[in-house]
Amino acid sequence: MVPVSRLAAFAALLLVMTSAPARADGFLTPFIGYNFGGDSSNCAGLTDCSPRRTSYGVSVGAMGTSVGFEEDLSYTKDFFGAAPGAENSVFSAMSNLLFLGAPGRIQSYIVSGVGLVRLRVSLNQTSVDSSVIGYDVGGGVNGFLTKHVGIRVDVRHFRTFQDVNSLLVSGKLGFWRASLGLALKF
Repeated sequence: MVPVSRLAAFAALLLVMTSAPARADGFLTPFIGYNFGGDSSNCAGLTDCSPRRTSYGVSVGAMGTSVGFEEDLSYTKDFFGAAPGAENSVFSAMSNLLFLGAPGRIQSYIVSGVGLVRLRVSLNQTSVDSSVIGYDVGGGVNGFLTKHVGIRVDVRHFRTFQDVNSLLVSGKLGFWRASLGLALKF
């Protein structure tokens, strides 16, 4: 009689030899974006304010043939606008699922996830920080110029689940972000 341990080892070897290898492409996308709409569309009561809503960030993750995962980090200084005596910013860290269109040099996707939204406001020596859970939903297109380098165009809506405690906004924070990035696939 064959010992059970040898039989289990043989079964495991057969399973490893017959299974298809998993395939996923990693990616890194540094981007520059512009926040618009919602709470970023006005200066939220700041006087002598000039709008500045440029965001910077990076997305990193992995894509299979139809589904992927990404971590999206972005930062916007002067989210509510720049004004004398006022400093403000919004940072977001979102964990997202990507649902991919047909594979090829040009690939569309939709994205949705949850994460942290951190709002910091300092106005006339009074400072308030608020960290809340939020979500994002959107979509975009990756266009690859070579096998590993391309351009990413993306539009997302961000919203907090909870009210934010801030000197410049009350209630839930919501805004849109359009971005353009360098898509690096490895």
